[in-house]
Amino acid sequence: MPAPGLRVTVLTGAGISTGSGIPDFRGPDGTWTRHPDQAELLEIGRYVADPDVRRRGWAAWRDHPVWSARPSAAHRALVDLARADRLQALLTQNFDGLHQAAGSDPADVVELHGDLRTTSCLACGDRQPTPDVLARLDAEPDPRCAVCGGILKVDVVYFGERLPDRPLERAIAAAQDGDVLLAIGTTLTVQPVASLAGLAAEVGAEVVIVNAEPTPYDHVADRVVREPIETAVPALVAELLARP
Repeated sequence: MPAPGLRVTVLTGAGISTGSGIPDFRGPDGTWTRHPDQAELLEIGRYVADPDVRRRGWAAWRDHPVWSARPSAAHRALVDLARADRLQALLTQNFDGLHQAAGSDPADVVELHGDLRTTSCLACGDRQPTPDVLARLDAEPDPRCAVCGGILKVDVVYFGERLPDRPLERAIAAAQDGDVLLAIGTTLTVQPVASLAGLAAEVGAEVVIVNAEPTPYDHVADRVVREPIETAVPALVAELLARP
């Protein structure tokens, strides 16, 4: 928990990782903007029912730029909030692990949409590192669980799946307990995570949104920043650290 003084809750979306070479989903050059058919690969119903969707999905994960990505200046700047005991929680819609790679304490990071680094069996729950599964794809493009033969899926929340309860509860508490909610690189369109900005505003927290495009919550924000995330976030963090 932060020491007495300014308490900052951070919410990050795909936009914070574009500077690390990972395309976002809905932006002007986003993955789904350029390739709308790719969205079906993350629909749980289609994934479970269609082996071809699973094969295409696994191939997409194997070729995803996340595996070679490195943290950006924005990821690194957020570490300074924790070091100064100003960070309430680091809530993220991302599953790339770049906050932890930048030096953020895993205990501070709340991964609301899951974690790409592990894969689980939908039948028995057996879990293993995703790279181990990806290494099998040449021989087994639709890999199955070695324990029970069930369908494997990366531990990312797909469309049609519920967000895990504990991370969401922690996120709601952090949004309502902080003095500042800093939303970075998120379109604030995917519920229930998007509503965190509204919850923070309702309890009187200062809401700062850093995003290239307008969001549905811009009207409740105290400040909206359109500058590039890689320069805007370090500047905002320095400003917040200068406050009492």
